[in-house]
Amino acid sequence: MLSQQEALSINITKFKRIYVEISNLCNVQCSFCPIVDRDKKIMSVEEFKETIFKIKNYAEEICLHLMGEPTAHPEFNEILKVCSENNVLVNLTTNGLLIDSKKEFIIASPAIRQVNFSLQSYKDNFPHKPLDKYLSYICDFTKELYLRRPEVYVNYRMWNVGSEQDNNEFFDYIEKSFQIEINRTVQVENIKSKRIWNKLYLHFDSRFEWPSLDGEILSEKGRCHGLGNHIGIHADGSVVPCCLDKEAIINLGNIKDNDLESILNSELAVKMRDGFKKHILVHEMCKRCNYIQRFN
Repeated sequence: MLSQQEALSINITKFKRIYVEISNLCNVQCSFCPIVDRDKKIMSVEEFKETIFKIKNYAEEICLHLMGEPTAHPEFNEILKVCSENNVLVNLTTNGLLIDSKKEFIIASPAIRQVNFSLQSYKDNFPHKPLDKYLSYICDFTKELYLRRPEVYVNYRMWNVGSEQDNNEFFDYIEKSFQIEINRTVQVENIKSKRIWNKLYLHFDSRFEWPSLDGEILSEKGRCHGLGNHIGIHADGSVVPCCLDKEAIINLGNIKDNDLESILNSELAVKMRDGFKKHILVHEMCKRCNYIQRFN
């Protein structure tokens, strides 16, 4: 039983992001995304409405994924409509393969605050196909978005894999499309993003290992942004403290059955949050998480 002081310590302020996985299905299988072992699940529009109603006051923005490709959801347009009706801001991450067919709905949605394109996914799945057609849809979307919604941010995401050559094809096309010159020097240790055109940014990151209970213990000390600036909700309603918990190993409760505040006041959630504040990793999966090392 939590004391009143403990309960108040978790009395929820707004998270920077809540990840709502509207589907754990994807239209490609990238090497940097592990296979999902959970049952395949698509969150219905009605389930999404109920989830948004319970969490909308606790998030600055909603991300429509944890695993899966959000634009591949069969009722993606209705999902955006629900967000708009509830005055929820959306940070959309997509591989961009369906952007041409979804362009009008995304640009027209007042809920959209930011769109991130995982450009590395195309080369990863289609290494021998030319980039031109794929990038033309994404660049055309970006230009039209700027004309109609200049306040919306766009990120083109790429891996920084230690060689500028790996991204040169992307750079060449983007420079030609926007009539700009890109400083191609990338140092993700110092800065991950660089603005190149209006509110268009290039965002770079390095690969990481997804945490698993099968991994070796790396440390029992550390901190994480999970339960601090973000949480995740799986397509079946399971609430997790971290966007990298792809199998809901750290299942704090189900949003279908409880309100968010009750879930985040659970004994495990309180112990984990207090542990992060003291640089103590409470859960066994956190002790095996390579990504946590970035915050040390």
